[in-house]
Amino acid sequence: METKKLTAESTPIFQEGIGLILSRWSALTAAVENEWGGRDSRVKANILCSDLISFFTKPKVEPLYIDDLENILEEGLLSLNTLVEDGSIEEVAEKLMIMHEECLEGNYQSVEKLNTTNPPPVAHVRPFTEEDEDEDDEDESMDANNATTMMVDVSNSKASSNTVGMQTDEPKPNQAAAAEDGWVVVSSRRNKVLPSGTLVQTGGYNDGDRHIRFFTPCIDENCDWIEFPQALIQRRWYATNQILPDGRIIIVGGRRQFNYEFYPQNLEGGSSGSTTTFWLNFLRETNDHGMENNLYPFLHLLPDGNLFIFANTQSILLDYNQNRVVKQFPSIPGDDPRNYPSSGSSVLLPLDENKAIEPEIMVCGGAPRGSFTQAMQGNFIRAISTCGRLKVSHATPSWTMEDMPVARVMGDMILLPTGDVLIINGAELGTAGWELGRGPVTRPIIYRPSDNPPDWRFSVMSPSSRPRMYHSSAILLTDGRILVSGSNPHIYYNFTNVEYPTDLSMESFSPSYLSQEYDPIRPQILSLDEKIGYGGKYFWLSFKVHEYLTANALSVRIVAPSFTTHSFSMNQRMVSLKIVGVTNVEPSTYGLTVAGPSTAEIAPPGYYLLFLVHANIPSYGMWVKIE
Repeated sequence: METKKLTAESTPIFQEGIGLILSRWSALTAAVENEWGGRDSRVKANILCSDLISFFTKPKVEPLYIDDLENILEEGLLSLNTLVEDGSIEEVAEKLMIMHEECLEGNYQSVEKLNTTNPPPVAHVRPFTEEDEDEDDEDESMDANNATTMMVDVSNSKASSNTVGMQTDEPKPNQAAAAEDGWVVVSSRRNKVLPSGTLVQTGGYNDGDRHIRFFTPCIDENCDWIEFPQALIQRRWYATNQILPDGRIIIVGGRRQFNYEFYPQNLEGGSSGSTTTFWLNFLRETNDHGMENNLYPFLHLLPDGNLFIFANTQSILLDYNQNRVVKQFPSIPGDDPRNYPSSGSSVLLPLDENKAIEPEIMVCGGAPRGSFTQAMQGNFIRAISTCGRLKVSHATPSWTMEDMPVARVMGDMILLPTGDVLIINGAELGTAGWELGRGPVTRPIIYRPSDNPPDWRFSVMSPSSRPRMYHSSAILLTDGRILVSGSNPHIYYNFTNVEYPTDLSMESFSPSYLSQEYDPIRPQILSLDEKIGYGGKYFWLSFKVHEYLTANALSVRIVAPSFTTHSFSMNQRMVSLKIVGVTNVEPSTYGLTVAGPSTAEIAPPGYYLLFLVHANIPSYGMWVKIE
């Protein structure tokens, strides 16, 4: 005997309810928006929705078992490379079973309630939005403006509900307040989200300073770190890494290490059994006795294949293939050190393949010489407020200096999808190191490199409520937000009875380009090649935008993921790719012909976030592999 079936009236209503329940499932929406299941993550979510509809509507003799339903939900998440251990699969399954029973009886109150409480889509994605598992009052009252808009097709549903706008969480009373200043607290997560790619980590402290560690993610709990002891030739603590055009990693400096090496290692003289490091006297020359001020040197790979290295106040151009210093640049004015522990930060400003490439380095912040020693004695000197820009390809390069609105040490510099620079975190007094910083700088600054006059380039943003000092970090997310985390100026975790407690929280900062008012001109990438070749090889990108302005308002930017620690984002770089042509495919839909990077020196091989920017408003970032 067949089980009771939904009527012609109740079927589309129940199908709509499935979409609404899925729209409140944070694990699913985060997986789709972050494309943890690949570029077809949205399609996989739609398949899950269809499987659920089939489970409930396909004629059956046996009753419906919730275990079978949970298996469908779990398999749907696994197809998106997502595992959850928070009980949400069981919760979603139970809600679906209850709603199904109600619809069988002609009771549609659950669906109607979801419809009336479903908040409108927001302007940008906030994927980290699960309830915080700890019981900290502040974290529990975090802003839930973390709603993520995602569309799940619901076949055969009511005409007005062919698509359902998915929101990651229910609205909360303080939703509007956090959106106004751009700051949102990001809760801790128990979900294990496993993206593809292998992480390589080199060096460290004490007995780990010559080790190399690898982590290759998997879709279960069987993957783990693989560690190779003594894989490095020299001890590497406070060293800097950079990916090279041939895919190798160069590892420069570290405490009491005035040399560099490669991974995989160079074979000395072609021998099969011996390896070598390469002496770099520049690192000894820039080492301040008792203070150092040259740890975590700033490395930037230039389009000619040489390596720009900045340490203390000095900089050179290194031909690492020949172990030869090609050029010595002028000292940055002021004689104020910029590297750890007088930690400033640095970026290679965006490279543009639409015109003659002119690489330019920017260095901001730091601490006056002697600040470290003074801070050890309890005297906290005001940090440096200047930034310097250096066009390294000029025949006679010189530094152009500018003043930030506020002095800053331990600040992070992040390249935004627009090509602007975000300066965030840090302190106004003292240096990096245990207990050596004071006066947290909570207001981020956005710097627009191309604006004239220079006085217009800096904009001060809304402050965070949390000091982010020593051991804080920041990184760009796929949706254009900046994830900010951590702060621990103590040798051990210390949460009480100190001026700046250990802070293990995360929060996100949303630049103004994520404001909802820019939605009409915000582009949405519809299709894109996953792999991009060198030599200016063309690829096709299609996108949608409601109010298209002009081809001159478009740019396609790729951003290399950084390795971020101690105020420096290693390997960070941005390239504006050459746009060959724009085609109007249909109303509000366009196609772009884009040329891939000219050389691996401009964009070393690997994964990049690709953003389409229209009128200075970026799309959601899409992962591409350049090879």
